[in-house]
Amino acid sequence: MLIIGGEGDLAFRKLYPALYHLDNDGNLPESMKIVGVARSKVEQDVFLQRVLDNLGLYVGGDGVDTTTWERFADRLHYSSADATSNQGMEELRNAFFAADDRDLIVYLATPPSIFAPICQTLHSVGLARSNTRIVVEKPLGDNRESFLEINHNLTSIFAEQQVYRIDHYLGKEAVQNLLALRFANTLFEPLWNYKFIDHVQITVAETVGVEGRWEFYDEAGALRDMVQNHLLQLLCLTAMEPPANLAADEVRDEKLKVLRSLKPIDSTNVKTHSVRGQYTAGAVDGNPVTGYCEEDGGKPGSDTETFVAIKAEIENWRWAGVPFYLRTGKRLPQRFSEIVIQFKQVPHFIFGEGGANNSPNCLVIRLQPDDSINLKLMNKVPGLDSSMPLQSVALDLSFSEAFADQRGANAYERLLFDVMNANPTLFMRADEVEAAWTWVDQIREGWRLAGKRVASYTAGSWGPSEAIALMAKDDRNWYDML
Repeated sequence: MLIIGGEGDLAFRKLYPALYHLDNDGNLPESMKIVGVARSKVEQDVFLQRVLDNLGLYVGGDGVDTTTWERFADRLHYSSADATSNQGMEELRNAFFAADDRDLIVYLATPPSIFAPICQTLHSVGLARSNTRIVVEKPLGDNRESFLEINHNLTSIFAEQQVYRIDHYLGKEAVQNLLALRFANTLFEPLWNYKFIDHVQITVAETVGVEGRWEFYDEAGALRDMVQNHLLQLLCLTAMEPPANLAADEVRDEKLKVLRSLKPIDSTNVKTHSVRGQYTAGAVDGNPVTGYCEEDGGKPGSDTETFVAIKAEIENWRWAGVPFYLRTGKRLPQRFSEIVIQFKQVPHFIFGEGGANNSPNCLVIRLQPDDSINLKLMNKVPGLDSSMPLQSVALDLSFSEAFADQRGANAYERLLFDVMNANPTLFMRADEVEAAWTWVDQIREGWRLAGKRVASYTAGSWGPSEAIALMAKDDRNWYDML
């Protein structure tokens, strides 16, 4: 594995810890080498110490195992080189990658702006081989046009099946469990349609602000940073038709159908189907925080959204008339990601006054911070009350409790393991990304044409009041506000 950007934050926080865990669990080939390359002049022993220090911060559990670390350190190498320069990369190839018959994974932990020269250099020095897989991180462009340019830079050198576009959300256990929940249980799939489901909510809530990335975030905003990838991928897995099997393209074909079935949101309906927000000063977890424009590096007058709520509709037979409410934001009261499947009310209620607390069944799939599945059912309250009082009671499956003897792999472990096994199921195909950008670009253009500016919300609240109204006008509420 060649990690270009091997001295960067992503490598130290995510990649090396994930690879360490894979090694600790016996999931790395015995002869595998891991080579980090960057322009920084760093000695090998200094590099290894930095990796070890970061493992101490990020591996969790019982900490770093000495035996595993010694084995892992033997795999690790650092090389100071310019990945856009033939000379430096030729030396790297000769030192580590001369054997053409060995599979090579190239991880571009770099900005997309330099994908093109890196890929060209890999090709020039003979590292763009048929057995090379190239892994790229988001953001892949900031609109459809820029994505197509970035993608051309990749696919002009590598075949589509060699390109692995990471969305770390797809590596989460609970996200993958969506497929098992839907397609391995007779209980849910017959009900998974417009006849029985009233609506779906997908929320990715963050308590943090922009964390020192103000300039980057101000260019992206919540719509492009979160909705275009994370939320739309969750929507696809929730709404897709059953694939014929779990082959990568079978799954991705079904996800693509969902994206292409999304009803456009443009200048004609963007005001009624979307909300933009930006946080002002407030308090999160009892601690005072500044507003978005007052963050480090911030500038007054920015109209970038830190909160988005959208009413999405899927125009196909399964989901006709079922709204999907998407919501994401920074500086919200809690950090969590969840999917809420709100079922319809029973067609005829027979319990009279005893059902004063009646509420429809609800399936809550929590993705983070704690993976769980919660099914709310109506039950009779124990006692002799002849009015048959009812109460909503949860059937709760906590992954950490159900699988207490197993350490759950984190998202990067799963995704890197799949790359090593040439399994692209959890990675985005080019046409998926393009379809997502096409839908998101219409929303952005609709905001511009409709003059839809951000509404302010106090840090520590659930976003602008317009977000509550988005559902309230349909006589619905966000799950956390019920």
